[in-house]
Amino acid sequence: MNMSSPARKPIMTLYSGYDCPYSHASRIVLFEKDVDCKIEYVDSSEVSEVLADLNPYNETPTLIDRELVLYSSTLINEYLDERLPHPPLMPVDPVSRARARLMVRRIYRDWTRLLPACVGKDAKKATAARQTIRDGLTALSPVFTVQTYLLGDDFSLVDCYMAALLWRLPNCGVELPAQAKSVSEYAHRLFSRRAFQQSLSEIERGLRQRKTA
Repeated sequence: MNMSSPARKPIMTLYSGYDCPYSHASRIVLFEKDVDCKIEYVDSSEVSEVLADLNPYNETPTLIDRELVLYSSTLINEYLDERLPHPPLMPVDPVSRARARLMVRRIYRDWTRLLPACVGKDAKKATAARQTIRDGLTALSPVFTVQTYLLGDDFSLVDCYMAALLWRLPNCGVELPAQAKSVSEYAHRLFSRRAFQQSLSEIERGLRQRKTA
């Protein structure tokens, strides 16, 4: 997939999984930045062969920008925000930036990492994982009654990670309760963004279509 204009050569290449929440967050950032970038999708069986000479961990996402090779979604996304400062997706002051990084860490450690368990074969672990995600997101509900996005009224890098997570909830069997209505409304705002719609792979589009058909 090439998201650049045919007349211009992409300045970056992102190796992305088809249904990888970490890759998805990086794709959202790229489309929010409206940057020329070639997106190369690789599936799990291809990752080692394709990335063997680029990434010692043989994982997606992996970003190439000229001679620079980056891996780890958090590193890639902060690099993109510094490399392409418009629109800014991270706060300017150090304290707010630290809080944003803590929130990203919480999203990954508390919820995103549990997604595989939600669709795994161990029913007990799946139920526990779904409950943890549901309870954690429900606890965030008051935030969205007073502000539009997770850090305030401006869309930020943190929202990119949340969008990738929230999109996968139906496919993982996670249903938010009525008291989390403000979280569902927040998710709708994220999904309605043009960059988010552009960021979706065909497999990711199918995740929601299968559950809403």
